[in-house]
Amino acid sequence: MASPMAPAGPSPQRLSLGLSLAFAATSLPLSALGIAVSVHLPAYFAASLGVELAVVGAAFALARAIDVPIEPALGLAMDRTTTRWGRYRVWTLLGAPFLMAGLFLLLQADSSVGTGGLVAFLLVMYLGSSMLLLSHSAWASTLAASYNDRARLFGVITAVGVAGAVSVLLFPIVMEQLGYTDAQAIRAMIWYLIALAPLAVLLVIWRTPERVMRDAPGARFRLRDYVELVFDRNMFRVIVADLALGLGPGWMAALYLFYSRDYMGFTSGQANILLLIYIVAGIAGAPSLAWVATRIGKHRAVIASAILYSLLLVSLPLLPKGVLLASAPTLFFTGFFAASFNVLTRAMTADVADEMRLRQGKERGGLLYALTTLTNKVAAGVGIALTFWVLGQTGYDPQLGDRNTPEAVRSLMLVFVAGPIVFVSLGALVLLGYGLTPARAAETRRQLDAREAAMLAGAGVESLTGEEAPPPRRD
Repeated sequence: MASPMAPAGPSPQRLSLGLSLAFAATSLPLSALGIAVSVHLPAYFAASLGVELAVVGAAFALARAIDVPIEPALGLAMDRTTTRWGRYRVWTLLGAPFLMAGLFLLLQADSSVGTGGLVAFLLVMYLGSSMLLLSHSAWASTLAASYNDRARLFGVITAVGVAGAVSVLLFPIVMEQLGYTDAQAIRAMIWYLIALAPLAVLLVIWRTPERVMRDAPGARFRLRDYVELVFDRNMFRVIVADLALGLGPGWMAALYLFYSRDYMGFTSGQANILLLIYIVAGIAGAPSLAWVATRIGKHRAVIASAILYSLLLVSLPLLPKGVLLASAPTLFFTGFFAASFNVLTRAMTADVADEMRLRQGKERGGLLYALTTLTNKVAAGVGIALTFWVLGQTGYDPQLGDRNTPEAVRSLMLVFVAGPIVFVSLGALVLLGYGLTPARAAETRRQLDAREAAMLAGAGVESLTGEEAPPPRRD
């Protein structure tokens, strides 16, 4: 079993695959939850339970809006946490019970649930997922110290997360074959997430060490430091790109089941098979594009992926309707390139965290990841609310299915395709001119290591975790 707090001396150049895989376990329930929330839960409440589209969209958007001030507060609290068990390890352990409670509450909802009730249930779930996601991302930035190692680690995290997403997608596919309804499949999916969360967290806690860095002497947090974090030239680009790159796939996810069923003519099971192909492509896409990032730079890899992703979306309506095999390759490569978005923006955030620690003297990883994960939450909430509102204006009714008018179905297709292309293209555009190159990131890391070595020598400690060094021997 790994010690709770490993010494924070010189970092190894490359993490072992075994350690990376064990640490990535938290992404199993988080990625599975992401698919459930973005694709299945809104459709479950609207189509299966009969909750009005406006209520569903408003509830998800409002819950995300309330979550906005909570996210940075959690990140700041994590950065200030110091215990004998580590900094981010403790918050990982706290997140699982909140996530499980929120999911259980959502199981109790029925057609009579109003906006207030749905928001309350979602907030509990979001609080747990925020704790897990923030602590996991910030912990990763200290576990992997080099520019390339971070790309690799976040690639592994995403690939393992794909496995979690795949596992949750099997429920509607298998249960349709067994004769169960969509609603029953979604409820089984939620029970699965409740069981998976504690198992994944316990594996991470058991197997992964944590390096806790000591702040530079005299360093303290000021309001202007927070403003500097947000409006730093590189961090601002990452935040805006992350928001846009989250809005694109989030928009697409919110409408995917409606589009697949009513425009493309697929059954629910066939639509989930194609979604499974899209998600599984991330197993190949995440590490492959992480490798590309080590050759051309992370921001350039994101830009290239966004361009190719948008081109593939244009081709989606041209595919033959109802032909599963014809759609499979396009869905695979769309998922392949989409896998790079979160992988590389999270790795870029770790590089910015190093630069901020060098400049401000304090650990800001939790707060910086709060900003980037917050953009994903805003994207998910706004995506659902905005797409459902736009779709409602076209006259499309999800409960009518293929009985909608041809004009409404055509509008569904246009809304489904146009939104993601606009947002993903914006995400690529804002990364033009991004300044934190591999060479600059390496120099920042060199200066941090030199400063930490000087702090060790001056403080007489063995590691930046605060352990005292043994007194010198007197012969």
